[in-house]
Amino acid sequence: MTGSHPLTAARTLAEFLDRIERRGARVGIVGMGYVGLPLALFFSEQRFRVTGFDIDPAKVDTLNGGGSYIHRIEPEQICAAQQSGLRATTDFAEAAVMDAILICVPTPLHTDRTPDMSFVVSTIEAIAPHLHAGQIVLLESTTYPGTTEEIIVETIERIGASRNLRVLRDDAIAHTQNLDGVLVAFSPEREDPGNTSTPRREIPKIVGGVDARATTAASALYATVFDRTIPMSSPAAAEMTKLLENIYRCVNIALVNELKQLCQRMGIDIWEVIDAAATKPFGFQPFYPGPGVGGHCIPVDPFYLSWKAEQFGFTTRFIELAGEINAAMPRYVVETTERALERNGTMLADASILVLGIAYKRDVDDLRESPALVILEMLRSRGARTAYNDPYFPTVGSGRHYHLHLRSTPLESLGEYDCVLLVTDHSTYDLPRIVEQAKLVIDSRNATRSIDSPKIVRC
Repeated sequence: MTGSHPLTAARTLAEFLDRIERRGARVGIVGMGYVGLPLALFFSEQRFRVTGFDIDPAKVDTLNGGGSYIHRIEPEQICAAQQSGLRATTDFAEAAVMDAILICVPTPLHTDRTPDMSFVVSTIEAIAPHLHAGQIVLLESTTYPGTTEEIIVETIERIGASRNLRVLRDDAIAHTQNLDGVLVAFSPEREDPGNTSTPRREIPKIVGGVDARATTAASALYATVFDRTIPMSSPAAAEMTKLLENIYRCVNIALVNELKQLCQRMGIDIWEVIDAAATKPFGFQPFYPGPGVGGHCIPVDPFYLSWKAEQFGFTTRFIELAGEINAAMPRYVVETTERALERNGTMLADASILVLGIAYKRDVDDLRESPALVILEMLRSRGARTAYNDPYFPTVGSGRHYHLHLRSTPLESLGEYDCVLLVTDHSTYDLPRIVEQAKLVIDSRNATRSIDSPKIVRC
């Protein structure tokens, strides 16, 4: 299949748009993870033939067998999508027969907090040899402004040079609407795992094309599954939009995390303060403190912009400070736990502690950048005997910041632990029973706010 492409490839923008309208466009999605798989199902619901690409054979086999490896996605949803043509593959040569290829791969940080673009680079290098004129490549992975043009466009044209393959740009012949090259655009994912109140269709889709034709084509494709698309002037503007959204959250979470620590010293309930401030009908949006930030976006994305800003001789001091405050919250939780144990007559080094919840967020099966993992490592490094419970993770092994190798402990004999530390407040936890049976409860989420007990220390 290498080097081949469908003879019916769209030659004009009108043909491409017609193919989308008729649901005749074939959609390929690279990365069958927390972003790519839900998106694949979304397009399948609209009767598109979708092919999921992934380098993990186990994921491919699971999907082709009608199974799911993401908690919130039921096997029945996979089977329903298969009826519309959903299938998965590890063969990137099949990119040749796609009309649209959406890249949804991770963009983590290196240990020195610089962008790790290896997944994006390896993906486009695997796809580029099979691309041809009349296709569109869409990057959804969150990244720094300039990525689409510096990595996606450059790689396509470098690898396609021997075939005279080019990426379409606005130029003197653009008015012809011919698709004698590859369309490229950026459209950031806006997933919010665990959010059941906002239908995905209602989340507007940001689109920034390298070329006006790319913006038009991408907008038309996404308009089939989203109620509204927002065209941007460039990929860089779309990339910056995504970063602004997440940095806004990062900075405001850092603000309330800092105020939480001050309020504790002043004897003020920060949660009461936030709830009162939230009654103002303008000029205020509530954010809530916690044990740290997790997930792929908030702990990572701000540093993408900080890194890029340095190339322009600019220091993002506000962003760096917010990152430092949020990164310090696990230590604050551990120190609060240590003081509470000492008041109960137990030293941290002699304590047995059960951590409740290691997912980064309530009711999701996602460990990425979870502060609970950092907290567990800190407790163990100080000599505490640790265990954890999480209904979504029967075991936890090793990662970039942790080496735990633990098995989830049943919520039995809670009174045997010196302390129960609530880090992620899954809705399945029977908190009144936990408080009743535990000797001491450290609550980092204010999940026990309706329970009055001297055993509870909120931090």
